[in-house]
Amino acid sequence: MSRSMSKVGLFAAVRRDARAGLSGRQIALKYRISRNTVAKALEQAWPEPRKQMEPRTSRLDTFKPVIDEMLRADLDAPRKQRHTAKRIFARLLDEHQAAEVSYQMVRAYVARRRGEIKIEAGRGPPQAFVPQSHRPGVEAEVDFGDVTVRIAGEQVKCFLFAFRMSYSGKAVHRIFATGGQEAFFEGHVHAFGVLGGLPTGKVRYDNLKAAVAQVLGFSRARKETERWTAFRSHYGLEPFYCQPGVTGAHEKGGVEGDIGWFRRNHLVPVPEAASLAELNEMIDLWDLQDQARRIGSRAHTIGEYFATEQPLLRPVPQEPFETGLLLPVRVDRYSQITVRTNRYSVPARLIGRPLRVMLHASELIVYDGSESVARHERLFAKASCRLELDHYLEVLIRKPGALPGATALEQARAAGKFTPVHDTWWAAACKAHGDRDGTRALIEVLLLARHIPTEYLVAGLAAALRAGALTADAVALEARKAAEDDRPLPVSPAESAHDGTSPVTFLTQRRLAQLPRDTRPLPSVAVYDQLLKHARPAGERPAQGGNT
Repeated sequence: MSRSMSKVGLFAAVRRDARAGLSGRQIALKYRISRNTVAKALEQAWPEPRKQMEPRTSRLDTFKPVIDEMLRADLDAPRKQRHTAKRIFARLLDEHQAAEVSYQMVRAYVARRRGEIKIEAGRGPPQAFVPQSHRPGVEAEVDFGDVTVRIAGEQVKCFLFAFRMSYSGKAVHRIFATGGQEAFFEGHVHAFGVLGGLPTGKVRYDNLKAAVAQVLGFSRARKETERWTAFRSHYGLEPFYCQPGVTGAHEKGGVEGDIGWFRRNHLVPVPEAASLAELNEMIDLWDLQDQARRIGSRAHTIGEYFATEQPLLRPVPQEPFETGLLLPVRVDRYSQITVRTNRYSVPARLIGRPLRVMLHASELIVYDGSESVARHERLFAKASCRLELDHYLEVLIRKPGALPGATALEQARAAGKFTPVHDTWWAAACKAHGDRDGTRALIEVLLLARHIPTEYLVAGLAAALRAGALTADAVALEARKAAEDDRPLPVSPAESAHDGTSPVTFLTQRRLAQLPRDTRPLPSVAVYDQLLKHARPAGERPAQGGNT
């Protein structure tokens, strides 16, 4: 018998040779099998199944009824006081002297029998899943997932919001610096804008703190947060809260799987972006591209299914909902406010004042009454600070010695707002006027940034540096000239220092140049000639004592 021939193939060959006239002895010799095997092959085309060996006895067989009794007792025991495999093994050693039994044998038996005993006692069927069908435009699912990205060269942990339509599989994603309520609301608003409508039926949620204040017992009743109740009432959302834990995750498996798919296919390797806004623009493009893919074995793409679903969505309310959270704060003596463990600067004139902060998912806006006094991008890490150099200029003009070591100056350099041109002009001003006066001149220049765009101010610094004009007035004049001429920013401080193509114009000359052309004739001074002495004849000497 060939090693590559199966037993079914062998029986077929034996029966074929028998029909060809070969005897049983010849067939047995040909295939090197017994005459009994030839006889069985001639009796039936399908070989009999191999006989199963009787299970071998085990040293655990004697103790299996004891283990089963322990597991049955666990059915009515408190959840946290049930037998583990280790405890069962210890009891077998102490109470039944089962020295010949190993822990691995007990663990394998308990893992198999625990579920069987539960089913035998009628405490629950084996875990099974029921396929679901969804009507177009009716249901949706929402969830958060944590992701890691690189923002401005720094690796940070962020939160991926996903809103997925159950029928088409169309999902809208957004990355936020936080997973709080403000991000939860902004994610919904963004999804409604992209989808062009809202689902007409239920939206499935976890028991997120942004929406659920308390889970009431073992039912699906929930005590909601007040702002979430107002939000869903504004948009007419009907929430469906899943069960806590892994069981609830299966009730919204579509969005759970979508977050995993999106993370593996679009966030590997770790994406890099200059800001969250730039990263979310990339995500919007990826969501648009994903409409061309098929989910599983579906007949059509996500985009084709969504084209059917989109006209059935409810319209979005015209009146917007304020997704930000309004918080009261007070400015400390460092001209900073504290929001969610992080510190942000405000203008120094507000020290000691109570203010209000509108906290959004990606930024915060500080208000003094109805006036916006500061705006910051939200920080990722905890116990961090974000300071604006402009907020401290009124203090620094009185304390110029505090500028070189100021944290706000360090952050301005890192953000590119304080350029090498600033540093070069500052060093030249300090050399010309001394450290105190040179630093004050720089601060006066920085104050100009409140009225002159930064690019023109840097161009004015570069022009003043080339001409050796190290005063704030000269910089202001050159910055305004650059704005009028729309002159581009110099390439480097070295080029700015050595290129003398744009000299500084004195203020008087510039004002005269702006006057209209004078077309009047030049005045005559002929009438004043009579005041002059008449010329003496040649050789005549003046009278003694007379004027020469």
